[in-house]
Amino acid sequence: MSKGLINRIKQGDERAFSVLYHQYSHTVFNFCQLYMRSQSDAEEVVQEVFVKVWESRAFIREDESFKGFLFIITRNLIFGKFRKRQRQEAYELTVLQAMEEGYDIEDEIEALDLSQYIDTLITNLPPRCQEIFNLSRKKHLTHKEIAVQLGLSEKTIENQITKALKFLRKSLLLFLLFSVG
Repeated sequence: MSKGLINRIKQGDERAFSVLYHQYSHTVFNFCQLYMRSQSDAEEVVQEVFVKVWESRAFIREDESFKGFLFIITRNLIFGKFRKRQRQEAYELTVLQAMEEGYDIEDEIEALDLSQYIDTLITNLPPRCQEIFNLSRKKHLTHKEIAVQLGLSEKTIENQITKALKFLRKSLLLFLLFSVG
């Protein structure tokens, strides 16, 4: 591949990218077919590969093998699809097992009631602690992300979450003790 073509792509030249696509798409497709079950899956990966190439065009290095760069992107996308497929199949298996075994609607109602009770307990936390806990547990942000968002230290975030968890454990223990009897 010529350095001139790479430089044009790095500058956002769509025609140069089209030349690149036509030059390498067949090679990527053939590689995908070695691992993919269907032609449509392979075609999908080819499209994703070239979207990734376009999105990361600023990082393409003229002094390194473009084919190697393309291979790494392709390999990572194929492996990602395999992992996704495995997770989907595991999920479907779990759902099928649950359907075969059946489930108790009363257990689901109890779990919902407990979830609502926990939500009520959370409202009893101090406002800042409540905000931090919800960002962590409901928005699934990391301590670092919460710290940056709120302008606090990670240690403060960790302390507030620990405080909230202690409060919830204590409250739930009392709830369970009094609801069993």
